[in-house]
Amino acid sequence: MKKELYQLGRQFDEDGLNENQLATSPFELFTEWFDANLASGAEDPTAMALCTMGTHGFPESRIVLLKEYSPAGFTFFTNYQSKKGKAIAQNNRVSLHFYWKTPARQVRIEGFAKKVSEHESDTYFKSRPFQSQVGAVVSPQSEVIASRKLMEEAYHDTVNAFTEETLKRPVHWGGYSVEPVSFEFWQGRASRLHDRIYYTRENAVWKMCRLAP
Repeated sequence: MKKELYQLGRQFDEDGLNENQLATSPFELFTEWFDANLASGAEDPTAMALCTMGTHGFPESRIVLLKEYSPAGFTFFTNYQSKKGKAIAQNNRVSLHFYWKTPARQVRIEGFAKKVSEHESDTYFKSRPFQSQVGAVVSPQSEVIASRKLMEEAYHDTVNAFTEETLKRPVHWGGYSVEPVSFEFWQGRASRLHDRIYYTRENAVWKMCRLAP
């Protein structure tokens, strides 16, 4: 018999977060958690939810892949003419959300998205597999299309017409860097008394506080 949804869930028994033992910079804590996730062998370790305010007035969320990060920002790549690209052009306030099942951790980041340089976009584009480059060229991302068959025909026509050396990055495709203004680190704890540590940036200085679970 199928279990009722309210009966589903997991119990947490993880180590907690002590403010006195945490780095004053959220980037240091993020790196510690991110590296631990990479070392764990988890699938899709760079996956993160990107949330934007859609052009129709509703929040929109989708999974993208983190390609680089530093105190300057968190970088991902996409089609600038996609729904998320149009949303960012209208309102560049976005949020990122990382969820790591083991050991029950989440990180939420709020910030401002801006395009990376054309050189950075060109460099990353050329690092991708040729098939992925072609996909970026032929896909009018987020637009209504008549059929998958037409997309596949465009893909094969482009594969036959270009090589890795001659195929160029389309101007409508490139990267965004999200400059953070806040971080929230969530650690699952017993009895649903989770730890939530919140960092906000004030005049280039990061301030830390604890939020109720």
